[in-house]
Amino acid sequence: MHPFMFERAETPAAAVRAAAGARSGSALHNPAQFLAGGTTLLDLMKLDVMRPQTVVDINALDGGALGRVEATRGGVRLGALVRMADAAEHPTIRRDCPMIAQSLELAASQQIRNMASLGGNVLQRTRCGYFRDVSYAECNKRNPGSGCAAMNGVNREHAVLGASQQCIATYPGDFAQALIALDASVQTVGADGGRTLRFAALHRQPGNTPEVETALRPGEMIAAFDVALAPWMRRSLYLKVRDRESYEFALASTAVALDLRDGRVADARIALGGVATVPWRARTAEQALRGQAVDDASIAAAADTAFAEARTHEHNAYKVELGKQTLARALRQAAALQI
Repeated sequence: MHPFMFERAETPAAAVRAAAGARSGSALHNPAQFLAGGTTLLDLMKLDVMRPQTVVDINALDGGALGRVEATRGGVRLGALVRMADAAEHPTIRRDCPMIAQSLELAASQQIRNMASLGGNVLQRTRCGYFRDVSYAECNKRNPGSGCAAMNGVNREHAVLGASQQCIATYPGDFAQALIALDASVQTVGADGGRTLRFAALHRQPGNTPEVETALRPGEMIAAFDVALAPWMRRSLYLKVRDRESYEFALASTAVALDLRDGRVADARIALGGVATVPWRARTAEQALRGQAVDDASIAAAADTAFAEARTHEHNAYKVELGKQTLARALRQAAALQI
């Protein structure tokens, strides 16, 4: 681990000011990082993948709005410093949108959920072995322009949706799939004040710049997530398929919410995890379901369209069929829920 400056912030403004002092850096030499639970950041610092000049401890901010779950007009606001375990156990979330609680419960071990913050969770970086092992020089996320070792390497866990010629690393998170499915928005605090952006705009597909992973500006911090909830979103679930049930990242997952009226789909929300480079909203699958009864034919059509643009590599072609089966199973289970 390399030397770094460590600062504790007592207010959001102080945190932003501390981070603003280090605004230059490469993908490897990250200028400033905010520290909450540290379950991702400290890992990557120890692996020498991230070398921040400044680490700003923001845990003192959890006594304010950043550390609370609050009801809003028509929904809920989740503070960025709320711990995953606390959000998963919140009665409003469990009752009004089970997919959020389930995505958090299935994301990690209880010990990690007790520490990890919601804001840090959505910003966690890929689990690609070539990214996390600096002995591999070819990683465009760590070393832009160096190439992507995963292209011709072991790519069993890599993305089939949203990839580019520069990067096929999978986004690893679970909670983000629920947020993107529910059209959540993100509140931020930065040097120029606060702003609101759609959660769907937070993460960036790799394209030609895989080292640029989010739309956050230098020194900008996530403050909260706003989720609009409707009664029909109680008919929701998060389904995760992984190599081991106890604790593992998704090979394929899906967040599903269905609005059923007179046996037909009035609205649907679908996100796919474990198969894409970013949190992935399956809008074409949603459109295929609208107006249809939830039966074998409509489910198969939705699954096919969800993966119509999939691009596979040597070891990950199985993810297309696994992803389809995971989505189909989730749709059947959601349709059967009693709300």
